[in-house]
Amino acid sequence: MPRLLTLLLFSLSSFLGADVVTLAATNLSVGYYSKTCPDAELVVRGAIQAAMAREPRSGASVMRLQFHDCFVNGCDASVLLDATPNMPGEKQALSNINSLRSFEVIDEAKAALERKCPGVVSCADIIVMAARDAVVLSGGPEWDVRLGREDSLTASQEDSNNIMPSPRANATSLINLFSQFNLTPVDLVALSGSHSIGKGRCFSIVFRLYNQSGTGRPDPNMDPEYREKLDELCPIGGDGNVTGGLDATPTVFDNQYFKDLVQLRGFLNSDQTLYSGCERTKQVVEEFSKYQGAFFRAFVDGMIKMGELQSERRGEIRRNCRVVNAALSEF
Repeated sequence: MPRLLTLLLFSLSSFLGADVVTLAATNLSVGYYSKTCPDAELVVRGAIQAAMAREPRSGASVMRLQFHDCFVNGCDASVLLDATPNMPGEKQALSNINSLRSFEVIDEAKAALERKCPGVVSCADIIVMAARDAVVLSGGPEWDVRLGREDSLTASQEDSNNIMPSPRANATSLINLFSQFNLTPVDLVALSGSHSIGKGRCFSIVFRLYNQSGTGRPDPNMDPEYREKLDELCPIGGDGNVTGGLDATPTVFDNQYFKDLVQLRGFLNSDQTLYSGCERTKQVVEEFSKYQGAFFRAFVDGMIKMGELQSERRGEIRRNCRVVNAALSEF
C-alpha cells in the first residue's frame, strides 16, 4: 500500500485520542487530475475569484478551511460534513462554530466540477486548491498543489475540540501543537501569517481588552492607541460578532501582519504571543516583518507540509461535500 511509504508516521492518539495521521511522501502529485479532469484547478480558481468579487472576506474564510480540516485527522474534508443525528459535525466544534464560514464557496466549486467531471475531484483537494487560490488572488505567492486526496466518511467534533487551538493560546502551547504534526516554529509563524487577510470577532479578543489572564486589566503587550481603537470596536457588553481586521491590510496578502505584531498591534492573543511571548518565534516574526519574500517562501513551505497530513482511514470521492455518498443514495 503506497500510504505506508511515508516520510513520517506519527499517532496523535497518544496525545489527543485522534486517528493516525501521516505526513505522506507518496499518494499525492502535482497535476493529479491532468487526465481525468484537466480543467479542475481552473474551475476551482474561477469559483474562488467569483466568491471574492462578491465578498472579499471569503478568500480568508476559504483559506482557513485548510488549517481547520488538515489538523483534525488529516486533509480529508471532514470539516465540510454537516452534522447528523449520529454524528456531531466539526462545524459545531468550539473553534469553528460561529467562526468558520464560506462553506457555500466550496459547494459552488464542487458543483461546477461535478458538472464537468462527475465523481472525480475530491472535496479535500478542493479545499487545498481553494486555499492556494485565495492567497494568490489576494496578492500572495503562487505554488503548485499536490493532489489526490480522498474524502472522509465521518467527522469528529470531539477531535476538533481537543486539537484546534483557542484564540487565547500562547506561543509555547502553539509550538507544542504544531510539533505534533512535524511542523516547526518557523512553520507556525509563517502559517499564522494567513491572518494577513481576513477579520476576527470581538468575541475572540474581549478578554485581552478587559481581563487578560484574569487580571481585570488589558493585555500589556498592546499598543495603547491600538487598544483604544479596539475598545471602541468591542466595548464591554457589546456585540461579540462585530469584526475587525486581523491586520492593517485585511484584504491584501502581505507581511503587514508581522509589522503589526512588532508594533504590538496584533488582533488575536494567539498572534501577538508569537512576538511578545516567546524568543524563538519573536526572531522569526522580526525577520518576516522586514523581508516579505522570506515570509512568502516559508508560508508556501508550511502550506505544502500541512496539506500532506493524511489519515489512514478509507475514504471516497463525495458527490456533495456536505454528506457522504451513502447518505445521498438513501434519498
